[in-house]
Amino acid sequence: MVSLTLTNVRPWGGDAVDLVLDGDRIASVVPAGSATPGGDALDGGGRLALPGFVNAHAHVDKSWWGQPWVSYGGEATTQGRIAHERAEREKYGIPSAASTTAVLREYLRHGTTAVRSHVDVDLGVGLRGIEAVRDAVDALGGAVEVEIVAFPQDGVMRRPGVLQLLDDAAAAGATSIGGIDPSAIDRDPVAQLDGLFEIAQRRGVGLDIHLHSGGELGAFEYELIIDRTLAAGLQGRVNVSHGFALGELAGARQAELLARLAEAGIGWSTVAPVRTAPLPWREMRDLGIPIGLGTDGIRDLWSPYGDGDILRIALGFARLHGLRYDEDLTYAVELATTRAASYVHRSVHDLVPGARADVVLLDAENVPDALMRAPRREVVVAGGRVVVDGGELLV
Repeated sequence: MVSLTLTNVRPWGGDAVDLVLDGDRIASVVPAGSATPGGDALDGGGRLALPGFVNAHAHVDKSWWGQPWVSYGGEATTQGRIAHERAEREKYGIPSAASTTAVLREYLRHGTTAVRSHVDVDLGVGLRGIEAVRDAVDALGGAVEVEIVAFPQDGVMRRPGVLQLLDDAAAAGATSIGGIDPSAIDRDPVAQLDGLFEIAQRRGVGLDIHLHSGGELGAFEYELIIDRTLAAGLQGRVNVSHGFALGELAGARQAELLARLAEAGIGWSTVAPVRTAPLPWREMRDLGIPIGLGTDGIRDLWSPYGDGDILRIALGFARLHGLRYDEDLTYAVELATTRAASYVHRSVHDLVPGARADVVLLDAENVPDALMRAPRREVVVAGGRVVVDGGELLV
């Protein structure tokens, strides 16, 4: 039964069509003006239509979005930020359902309808952050879907009891568990990775590991992860977040690692930060190594930057990698939409029949134009429900 028809829209800048929605799914895509009347209708006015954006690397439990400004403090190192966050987070009500709801609403306003979020699990908060995120998702009526990675921000082996918390989180429904800098943080990469892979294999969950180390140290960690992925049969279920070293390696060393990453089915997620080495994205694309784009944390105790707009992250990716041709600019937007389907366990995420009815309408001539200007999201449909109209949130 037709529940909503979006008339006169241009998927990916192509010919105008009507998108016919049935509940939370796209039922059909027909030439503009030919949809059978039924349900509600919304005139797209010939706007560009894109699938909802997918944020493949977020920290929705950490943000102080919507609260008074918090000045940056602590040392600007990974260890310094971890210590500062642990000392200050309770003061700002982090984690809480209210702060998480605020940041998820901002994601929706920018057209993000699916999120893979790392959520802190440590000896201070236990699993409380996961509960807060789930409460926030419920408060928005499921408009934005969030997959949870139980994330040991403060380390694993150096904090006895964290492995058990990660196991508890996996048992309670987290789709993945995380790790962080097994060499630099725990200073015991074998023990951390052995512990994480044991849980992932036994619980049937994925792994998503933050790796910040550069050069050969980073490459060494990739090799450890590749070996364990293949041994455990976890191909396609392991992801590296950040992984700055990959772009720093050159020649045969990089090519060898790319081939092994492809063999192991290991994906990559990046926030395309300035002053980092560009990824070998063409080679990764050709080898079938997934790349997801994410916002990381926005306005949190780690950094005051960010506004939750994944289209601007795609623009940052294009700038970092020097993209200029239309097909490459379009590829950057695909990374933020269709090509990110696997990060939120979707077999397809596009403006096609059978896909979840996540649609973003923008005033743009074509996809490269939308990327360059990142215009206001005029209409956002999430799971068949209009959540943004005229650029204004309805949830």
